[in-house]
Amino acid sequence: MRHGVTNTLFKQHAAHSPSFFSVARAMGPQAKDLADFCIPCNPYFPTEEMFGLLEQNLRTILKFYPSDGSAITHQLAGVLRLNPQTISLANGSTELITWIDRLLVDSSIAVPIPTFGRWTDQPMETGKRVDMFLLKEANNFELRVDEYVEFIKRRGSRVAVLCNPNNPDGGYLPRREVIRFMDELCDLDLVVIDESFVDFVEAELNPSVAQEAVVRPNVIVLKSLGKNFGLHGIRFGYQVANPALTRKISGALPKWNLNSLAEAVIFMLAEHRAEYEESLKLLALDRFMMHSQLIRFPELTVYPSQANFLLVKLPATLDGAEFCSYLLEEHHLLTRQCGNKIGLTSQFMRFGVRPDTEVERLVAGLRGVDRLGQSAAPVELRSHAHEVERSTG
Repeated sequence: MRHGVTNTLFKQHAAHSPSFFSVARAMGPQAKDLADFCIPCNPYFPTEEMFGLLEQNLRTILKFYPSDGSAITHQLAGVLRLNPQTISLANGSTELITWIDRLLVDSSIAVPIPTFGRWTDQPMETGKRVDMFLLKEANNFELRVDEYVEFIKRRGSRVAVLCNPNNPDGGYLPRREVIRFMDELCDLDLVVIDESFVDFVEAELNPSVAQEAVVRPNVIVLKSLGKNFGLHGIRFGYQVANPALTRKISGALPKWNLNSLAEAVIFMLAEHRAEYEESLKLLALDRFMMHSQLIRFPELTVYPSQANFLLVKLPATLDGAEFCSYLLEEHHLLTRQCGNKIGLTSQFMRFGVRPDTEVERLVAGLRGVDRLGQSAAPVELRSHAHEVERSTG
């Protein structure tokens, strides 16, 4: 694969990394061993048995219309043990972010940075004031509730967002602190807790605040099943809130906004909950092992994470964009540099957690980084080794 091809791919997708499909098409036959560290995915779910069932029913799934949203919502509510009147389903969490912005954000929104880009980009596109609260690198991008609340009140923000765990650093705020955050801001128009990666948290049991959201007048909790289940391709997310907020969101969504594949997976969940829980345990072990491998490079800074990805800061001699191209061309690894995230630079990279065999290829790429011409010897990477315990819960 030519260097010019990779540069073109990354330039064409400046706002986000190129998709697995676009990279695979560009690579041609070489794509057979392409490994994706870019999109954080659950590699252990669905199981092979579940994929087999989906393949058996693929003709029916593709040929017929899905059920309407209410039927699928009732099924998911039963699995989650929530009132269906408190759930809205959407074609990915980004669809929900779009409608939250259009329906519930009138003038201003507070967002910590760095975080998931749509929380800043979407309201800016619709002319809202975005109050950005900078998470400090010196504090490992830790969000401190009292400082964030004081910032929101000082700025006069009417809506506040908190991603937990945060993307791209994987920082986690204990459940009691998130509840305190919601209570401190009970006078706001809206508080959104984005829990897209909360199922990967190992630091405490039952980290979600969804049950608390349904009894509060101004709180929405956002979820992403695509990320949790390793099925980004079906584009599926949902929100949990009190019935009044839920009706407002649901009323704006198209009647058939979910596809039949998403419906099929949701109806399989009740029988495969144990396999899903096992997949989370396997991924937590992979996160620990991958963190352990990366911190062996003493010039890398590896941040503690409770999500299914790790944020890494490269040494000053390396640029993330060039490093992404190198890993793709020389090792067939698709990776993500964070230069397009507000609050970060291209010196930062986010690696999705992957199984040992793929991590070995990433480690090999790190050892051979001198071939970029950035340094005369293999990269020596500086880490926060003392953070290992925090990163593994």
